[in-house]
Amino acid sequence: MSALTRTEAQLRAQALDVHHYAVALDLTVGDDTFDSTVVIRFGVRADAAADTTDTFVELKPDELRSAELDGHPLDPTGLDGNRLPLTGLTEGPHELRVDTRMRYSRTGEGLHRFTDPADGETYVYSQMFMEDIQRVFAAFDQPDLKAVFEFTVTAPAHWTVLANGITELTGRREDDGAGIWKSAPTPVISTYLAAVAAGPWHSIRTQHAGLPFGIHCRRSLAPHLDADADEILSLTTACYDRYHEKFSEPYPFDSYDQAFVPEFNAGAMENPGLVTFRDEYVFRSAVTDTERQRRAMVIAHEMAHMWFGDLVTLRWWDDIWLNESFAEYMGYQTLTEATRFTGTWTEFAMERKPWGYDADQRPSTHPVAPDADAVPDTASALLNFDGISYAKGASTLRQLVAWLGEKDFLAGINTHFTRHKFANASLADFVDSLAAHTDRDVHAWADIWLRTTGADTLTPRIQDSTDGPAGWTLTVDRAGTRPHHIAVGAYDRHSDDTLEARAPLTLDLPTDEVVSVSGPRPALLLLNDGDLTYAKVRLDDTSVATALSSLSRIPDPLTRAVVWNSLRDMVRDGELAPATYLGAVEAHLPDETDLAVVQGVLAFAREHIALRYVTPEQRTAALATLTGTTRALLRRTEDGSDPGMRLTAVRVFVDSATQPDTLLGWLAEGTVAGGPELDPELRWRILARLCVLGAAGEAEIDAALAADPSATGEEGAARCRAALPTAEAKAAAWQRMFHDDTLSNYLFKAVAQGFWQPEQAELVRDYVPRYYPDAVALAARRGPAIGQAAGHWAFPGYAIEEDTLTAGRACLEHPDIQPSLRRKLIDQLDDLSRALHTRTP
Repeated sequence: MSALTRTEAQLRAQALDVHHYAVALDLTVGDDTFDSTVVIRFGVRADAAADTTDTFVELKPDELRSAELDGHPLDPTGLDGNRLPLTGLTEGPHELRVDTRMRYSRTGEGLHRFTDPADGETYVYSQMFMEDIQRVFAAFDQPDLKAVFEFTVTAPAHWTVLANGITELTGRREDDGAGIWKSAPTPVISTYLAAVAAGPWHSIRTQHAGLPFGIHCRRSLAPHLDADADEILSLTTACYDRYHEKFSEPYPFDSYDQAFVPEFNAGAMENPGLVTFRDEYVFRSAVTDTERQRRAMVIAHEMAHMWFGDLVTLRWWDDIWLNESFAEYMGYQTLTEATRFTGTWTEFAMERKPWGYDADQRPSTHPVAPDADAVPDTASALLNFDGISYAKGASTLRQLVAWLGEKDFLAGINTHFTRHKFANASLADFVDSLAAHTDRDVHAWADIWLRTTGADTLTPRIQDSTDGPAGWTLTVDRAGTRPHHIAVGAYDRHSDDTLEARAPLTLDLPTDEVVSVSGPRPALLLLNDGDLTYAKVRLDDTSVATALSSLSRIPDPLTRAVVWNSLRDMVRDGELAPATYLGAVEAHLPDETDLAVVQGVLAFAREHIALRYVTPEQRTAALATLTGTTRALLRRTEDGSDPGMRLTAVRVFVDSATQPDTLLGWLAEGTVAGGPELDPELRWRILARLCVLGAAGEAEIDAALAADPSATGEEGAARCRAALPTAEAKAAAWQRMFHDDTLSNYLFKAVAQGFWQPEQAELVRDYVPRYYPDAVALAARRGPAIGQAAGHWAFPGYAIEEDTLTAGRACLEHPDIQPSLRRKLIDQLDDLSRALHTRTP
């Protein structure tokens, strides 16, 4: 299949105006395929370069039955890969009709079909992002050829159909009662934003601000959606109202549906009028308040896309930051302003920002806004949906707001909306809109912040004054090129080891100024207090000692997050011993009150330090530190005062246990002493760990699946079976992942998660060299989504050995490696190299 190049897209956009898609889908023809017919009305511009124009339309059919251009048949055998040539087009209007049989997806691409094992009901939903509309119907598939979309969908009699516009059941087919649904026409939108979802949805509908709002999920999740419906809808409407206070352009679509769909690859997708979310956000087991906040942020993020991406759309994929960075920033900021979740930036600092820092230090790093030449085609564009485009981009915008001022920033984005609504725009267009509202040189700021890679490092230099009154001086060394507007926190330590903040300093870097401060030198000095910029922060020696001894006594959770991230960076860069970080975890986490901090620290301590950065001989002791810390958290919360903290402690204890006794006791009792009771999520988590430890087997897995015959149960059973410490279990899991090609994207992930276990290193050693050729072949057969999953979840990440690194680097030389797999391998091998370096004395 040919990836669309930027040059091809530019030429096609110069020649064509696309007006309207009338799409007819028949979802009743079978379990594997569906019928798809599209009529596209488009025009050839008068200023096209020649008397006639040659172009093409994209599609990936199971069978191309027929195609007609202006009533004249086209030869179906002319389809070349995913391109159907359209030749000799003259100036003026044209109509293309394409009739195909399409194949359903089980990988979350195109039109994904899922049958719920809980009740046998089937659901389909679209994911048309990037090139995947071509799996559903023919299209001129590029973001700057916007058009109106209308859908007619024939579906089983008891199904409901959702689409970008309001849908209506308009008739029934006589022979089987199948419903015929029609959607209202959309405003002009890009092809990747068209959407449909069909099935026997459980729906909750309401009205807000004169518009219909709805939330939808599969029927087996209905009780869980009902339990959270008020929270989801109140968050949705609160964000809607806040965006209308911020933005001068009103919400541009006729309705707002949110569908929680199964086996979704991303967190959510911003289809206008029909946002799709992974249905893990319909919580069927206990969750922490931080996880509820995360769901709320995704709701806010996707709604921000209705303006950033849907109303004003990037012209080409080099500007994905205009979509994702803005939605990420607006999601966190608006949630803080409009809902009960006022600590969102602490969660951002602990969860999202490290994602950006890590991505920005790998060989695969790229600018937030790369040059167009760096994104030559859609295949390369897909690789940039990463921690840089999301987390670093949002951090950059937060710094821009701090430097520019929120008033001028909002004025600039509103000008941007007005100038480019229902059209396309670029970085240059956006910067011009900002520049209209400030005297600051935003063009220079954008060049240095958005066109460069890497994270600056800020290091304080503190000296006691040698003459005059008692005092000290501060200078800041900056490794990097960017300007930074930051706060500098100074903290004094009292006799009871608590820390008290002084009035913060404000600095604009770079500066040659030496800041002189009266009074005693602080016990802790922190650059970027408040986390307003994107930079790695180092601590001076005195501040490191204070942090290690008194971190939990810092009064503000966001400040504690900045300090923890500084220590994290020092471990990753080989400047702080992993054991020292674990010592800080043991000393301070039992007293930590912010759940986002606890979750972020424990995740890094377990997934990176205990499982990768320490040697196999040190792993048991590292895990013991984590189980000891979580036991302390359980003791602190046994009065029921903080159920979220307690749930977090239980989860990490389970995942870190090296002996089965406590877990077997909890499983037998059906509860943790003092709570929580074991819900399905905890039961599967415990059983998975027992399988790793050899304390549970097939009989226990079968019994658990009989008790929970849901999709999540099937994933849990697949994960557990792959984790069993037997040669037979590993062989069966490998066959399922790499050779039979029947696993859905979610079941593939579950098997991969179970397969590689550091406790079973010898058992799976022979599979490490097999991984690379098998992953390359799998990605070539099954496409980008499975290729990415194979690179992420199935990579032998615990084989921290030079041989793994050498074989991986050789694999990267493979001439036909699928791009999404290649990108994942580059990142995995860099992480593996870093782990090897960290282990080196």
